[in-house]
Amino acid sequence: ENPQLSSLDKADLAFSEDLQSLHKPEPLEKVLNGDVLHIVTVTIFFQLSERAAMDASYVQELDGILKEARTIETHLKQKRESLKQRFTVITNTL
Repeated sequence: ENPQLSSLDKADLAFSEDLQSLHKPEPLEKVLNGDVLHIVTVTIFFQLSERAAMDASYVQELDGILKEARTIETHLKQKRESLKQRFTVITNTL
């Protein structure tokens, strides 16, 4: 030990060493890696959530398009049937 240190300084040094042994801080690199991993995980989660919301809106839009297509198909089938009946009437009169 250093003979130049007073007994008070020695007690402070011992107390400081005891505190350091009780609480060994993690290396900065490890803490930063954990934070970066957390940030990346949260970012990926939000991106996936946004994509899921977009996919849901695409599904709703597609449902609307399919409904409109079915309506148009039904209308065209009715028109075709009407034309068939008119042609039948015309051919029967000739």
